[in-house]
Formats: sequence, C-alpha cells, structure tokens
Amino acid sequence: MPSLFDPIRVGAIEAPNRIFMAPMTRARGTRDHVPTKIMADYYAARASAGLIISEAIGITQQGLGWPYATGLWSREQIAGWRGVTDAVHGKGGRILAQLWHMGRVVHSSFLAGDRAVSASGTTAPGHAHTYDGRQSYEQARHLHADEIPGILQDFERGGRHAMEAGFDGVQIHAANGYLIDEFLRDSSNFRDDDYGGSIPNRLRLLREVTQVVSDAIGADRTGVRLSPNGETQGVTDSDPKPVFFAAAQTLSEIGIAHLELREPTLDGTFGKGDIPPLAPFLRGAFKGTLILNSDFDAARAQADLDGGIGDAVAFGRAFISNPDLPRRIAEGLPIVPAETATWFSQGAEGYLDYPAAN
Repeated sequence: MPSLFDPIRVGAIEAPNRIFMAPMTRARGTRDHVPTKIMADYYAARASAGLIISEAIGITQQGLGWPYATGLWSREQIAGWRGVTDAVHGKGGRILAQLWHMGRVVHSSFLAGDRAVSASGTTAPGHAHTYDGRQSYEQARHLHADEIPGILQDFERGGRHAMEAGFDGVQIHAANGYLIDEFLRDSSNFRDDDYGGSIPNRLRLLREVTQVVSDAIGADRTGVRLSPNGETQGVTDSDPKPVFFAAAQTLSEIGIAHLELREPTLDGTFGKGDIPPLAPFLRGAFKGTLILNSDFDAARAQADLDGGIGDAVAFGRAFISNPDLPRRIAEGLPIVPAETATWFSQGAEGYLDYPAAN
C-alpha cells in the first residue's frame, strides 16, 4: 500500500506526495474580491503539499457572499490569482482553483438588494457573514429552469479563467450546503421539474456543471468536492448512500481526475457527521483519485491509505499553522494548533506569521 509520501498522478498533475492542502476560506482579498500580495506569500509557503486546493473562489457576484473572499470573473481578479499561481509554481508546487457558487447563503447586501438563488425557496439557518457584521439569512428564491444555462456558463467561464490565471486545474465545489449541494439533497430541493424529485434529477445540475467544465478545460484537470455524511448549513439528506453512490458513478463516467469527500467523523472537531464516513462505500463507484478530508491526523490518514479507502488525504486546519506540514509529518515534528480568531481576519497576523520548523 502507498504511504503519504509516495507520489501520485491526479489526472494531468503529478503530485510528489499524498498530503494535500484542503480548500479553506481565509478572507484576505479586497472588497472587490481581488487576491492580494499576502495571498501569494501564503500559498507559496505551502507549496510542499502534494497538491494545493485553493480557497473557494466565486464564479460570479451572484454566487459570492463572503466578505473579502475572491472571485474569478474580472480581469483584475484573474491577474491577482496569476500572482498566486506564479508564486506557488516558483516554489515547485501545484494548485487547483475551487469554483464556488454559494447559493442560498449569499446575503442580499452582496447583491444590491436582489435575493439569493437556490434549488427551492428555502432559508439557511443561522447568520451570514457580511461587511456589516452577522445578519440573519433570508429566504432564497427558486432558481428557474431557464436560468440554469446561465449558471452553467458561469462555471464554464470560471474554469477557463482559472486556467488563464495559471492554475493547474479546478475543483467544483459541490459540498457544504452551497448551490450544487442544495440541488443534490432532499432537505433543500423540493422541485417538481427535471432538477428535482428523483435521484437522477437531483444529480442533474452536478452532472451538467461537471460536464461543461470538463469540456472546457479537460476532464484530467477537473475535480469535484462532495460532503455526503451529515448536515452542513442546514442541508442534509434523508437517505444519502444511494444519492452519493450515484453521484460518484456519474462523475466517474465523465472521467474527472479526482473526487474529494469532506466527511466529519461522528465526534468531529469542526462539524460532526450523522453517520460514519461513506468513503469505503463510495470507493467502488469512483475510478479516479479519491481524496479524503476532515478530522485526519497522520496516523489515521496512513491507515485509510493502507485500507485502500482513499488515495490521498487533504489536511485543512493543520496547514494554516504548519506551512511545512509534509516535513513535520515525515520527521515527527510537533503540529502547531491554529488560532481561530485570525482565520478570517484581513491581515498578515495568523496568516503569514506561522513559521516553518527550524
């Protein structure tokens, strides 16, 4: 069985190890959603990851509702991300762009008063992060079928812009209670058209988005993130196993390079699963690289590789405060905990000031 330090081919990408960096929103862009210089320094410092999956990047203003998060729809944004990818490649790294439409959790303050869109007219629980502090989520409006071609065009454009910005590929964000996940799971999809009801119908948006992005940039540079086991931002499913098995099969048939599964454990430290991770069940449905994520330490990661459950493991919070995480794991060095107070702050503190080990 492979170790965490063995190389792996992920579609068109040769990764030197199987310790990947998971996507994490860090809110270091501008109010116009443009990447900043400190972001280039942050990602370059973590270039020893086998593969970096970027923070979620908005494909359009309609789908981006997080303060100081970044986008990929304007020329300025593309140029900003080019600075990041050049810095990562200059350090010998590889980086994917995670393409994001937040669906119903976009607050109207980001949309000039318009309402967020979702599979159905539902409201997320809790409060949105806005430039004016935390505000209650609002009821989203039902996304009409004739608007879906525009969503597909936005994702396709996002994929093309990612390649123009120098990324090695993309990951489609279809997890965590955002737009595609809202279509996938039955707690948020009450449609009675071709995008609702049956499992094949609820999978339709995921399939169509993945196909248009794959056609635009190549399936060997395309991946998807799913979150099968548990509620996220009010989105869950009454019977997830057949839904996500069908999703994994569909993505495998398209031929994408990787599938990442964010699956908190039953006693997770950042979200909790309501059932054990489905990765062992889904392994047989997906023929590409299967990436595991959530609540992993080095021992559990290696055990799951040994068991054939996954091919690589994406570490999130550990990479925030340990830019040289692969080396620390290899040499048994201490893993420094991250300060949560600076996860989403707008400066170098808690972002650039975690040093590599001596």
